[in-house]
Amino acid sequence: MIYKFRAILDAEEDIFRDIAIESDNSLEDLHNALINAFGFDGTEVGAFYTCANDWSWHEEDGIPLFDTGDIPGEIKTMAEYRLDDLVHEQNTKLVYVYDLFSMWTFFLELAAIEEDKQIGETYPALLFSHGELPAEALQSGMRGDLSDEDMFGEFEDDLDDDDFDMFDGDDSFEDMGFEENWN
Repeated sequence: MIYKFRAILDAEEDIFRDIAIESDNSLEDLHNALINAFGFDGTEVGAFYTCANDWSWHEEDGIPLFDTGDIPGEIKTMAEYRLDDLVHEQNTKLVYVYDLFSMWTFFLELAAIEEDKQIGETYPALLFSHGELPAEALQSGMRGDLSDEDMFGEFEDDLDDDDFDMFDGDDSFEDMGFEENWN
């Protein structure tokens, strides 16, 4: 079967993609399809979350790209989940977060289920694209792509010389509550 998803970026502008993918593909396949459809470079990780009809989801219930547990195999990854294990007519929604530092959040809803593949079509397939990602979504804050000023804004030193008065003078630690020979 072919699942057709609409993936909507949680942003002020309308930004979404419609994707067709085989129902027996893994969540990792859907992750890769989303990265390609939205134009990410794929250097960041993501996670899927099952959710209720009102889109509520729990961060601790995420399905990660990699096993991050203390014991290998402790945490099931995207590659271990088939789409049709999690998504079907009774449960049509998933939340996907790309770049766990920037938290680009997408709401995925199963819009249609088709019985047969289209002849000559390869899956996953981008069916429709609307809107452009914000420029900051296409670069990671951890890769050093940004200057210090872009990352931290203009830093102004708001300390006065009076803030350093305790360090002036006689090297006495009495006023600080330390003994001079504490070791």
